[in-house]
Amino acid sequence: MSDLVWYKSLYWRIGFGFVATLAALLLVQGIVLLWLTDRIVGGFRTPEQLVTLVAADLSSALTQDPQLQIDTYVRDHFRHIYRPFAVAMRDGRVASNRPNGLPPGYIRNVQNRLRRGMSLRDADGGGGGGGRRGPDRGGGPGFDGGDRRPPEIGGGPVPPPGGGPGAPPGGGPRGSESAPIIVGDVEVGYAIVPIAPPPVFVAIRELGPTLSWVALALLAVGATSAAMLIFGPAHRRIRALEQAARALGQGRTDVRAVEAGGDEVSSLAHAFNRMADDLSARASALAASDKARRQLLADVSHELMTPLAAIRGYTETLAMPELTIDAPTRQRYLGIIGDETQKLESLIGDLLDLARLEGGGGTMTIEEVPVREMFGRISDRHGPALRDRKISLDVSVTPPDLTVDGDAHKLEQALQNLAANAIRHTPDGGRLTLSAGATDDRAVFIVRDTGPGIPPEHLPHIFERFYKADAARSASSAVGSGLGLSIVQAIVARHGGTVTASNAPEGGAIFEIRIPRTNHPPSD
Repeated sequence: MSDLVWYKSLYWRIGFGFVATLAALLLVQGIVLLWLTDRIVGGFRTPEQLVTLVAADLSSALTQDPQLQIDTYVRDHFRHIYRPFAVAMRDGRVASNRPNGLPPGYIRNVQNRLRRGMSLRDADGGGGGGGRRGPDRGGGPGFDGGDRRPPEIGGGPVPPPGGGPGAPPGGGPRGSESAPIIVGDVEVGYAIVPIAPPPVFVAIRELGPTLSWVALALLAVGATSAAMLIFGPAHRRIRALEQAARALGQGRTDVRAVEAGGDEVSSLAHAFNRMADDLSARASALAASDKARRQLLADVSHELMTPLAAIRGYTETLAMPELTIDAPTRQRYLGIIGDETQKLESLIGDLLDLARLEGGGGTMTIEEVPVREMFGRISDRHGPALRDRKISLDVSVTPPDLTVDGDAHKLEQALQNLAANAIRHTPDGGRLTLSAGATDDRAVFIVRDTGPGIPPEHLPHIFERFYKADAARSASSAVGSGLGLSIVQAIVARHGGTVTASNAPEGGAIFEIRIPRTNHPPSD
């Protein structure tokens, strides 16, 4: 698995995604705001174009229908225009496509000017369908009608009421553009539009509902996108990890989580997989241990039942009152019972020794052990068997004064077991070799016989408990308990060494023990 990559971290992705989403929402909201503002303020290229269009349209409509409902007509025909404008008639009627979009008091001031007989004309006296605005001390959005003097617009004379030849067309309150509505060559009213954008609160009041719905929609889209793009992949991987954990809890040790991603979820999946591997290994070890335990119980039961059955049989025979047994037969039966009892004791002793050695129990007395003296005791122990079967024994120790640090009793027990095993598998008249030497910091013990050797298929198993390679034994060899080589392996392991078995090219088996020459007592 790759290490955690900082830019793939969930914390970094969440923070970056939040900032990016917020920036995108603000950008879209700003674009919508500019678009709506442009439609309100700049829906037409210039205010003059707007008032000219409205005035011409109303002039045509009033010519056809003098009783036209101005307010209804304006709302119906100009609701699609977002820029607010006003229509003021000399008879007092007013209308607007967006009344809320006009500055406060705007229509009232226009009405006041018309009631006072003032013409909404431009500052420079020019006109023609909508002139330019100029300074006007008597009008404008803030005009309150308090100035009763005939106002001077642009320094010119006051036009006559009702228009006429002296009233130039166009003009309007200060800061506005206007165009006259003419019916039959008579100015019956004006279309007026403020040049300046509406105040902020007017824009907010006009755009607020639309922007609120747009903001809510963008928030929903942004939250959904963030959930899908940022949290979606991590959520799916966490769910997969949860399912893997449930499967592992149900006993499926083969399940694994996906480690791809390089973020915290990947690290968690890697830790989960390591835990699953450990659990799988432990489960396999427990299964193997349970299998070995069951096999051991079966082997121990079989090995114990064999001498017990013989002892019980001969004991019952001797106890039968109706059976007459002569003295030599009785003595032979008792001898068999004694032999089987001795085998039983030896088997139980081997089991106890093996249990103590493999369990780390018992004490190890480390001392300097002369190898030649140990070989002499082994030779003396098996001397009668060697003489009876005419097996020659060769002993070689190099250097002659070779010593090794170890538990003298246990090392001798291991070599005694190997020698006994070799004698059992060596035919009469054969040869047994005990040799010892030193390489670097290790002592090497070799036990070699001239028997039939060990079949290759049995070599990996000969140190297992109760394993008996019967095919490798000669017909005359005695049957052992099957624990001797297991005890050898346990003793060598307690000394920090190894024991191996192989076949010589010219025939026979070779057992080799390697242990450190200098040893220290294990901490029991």
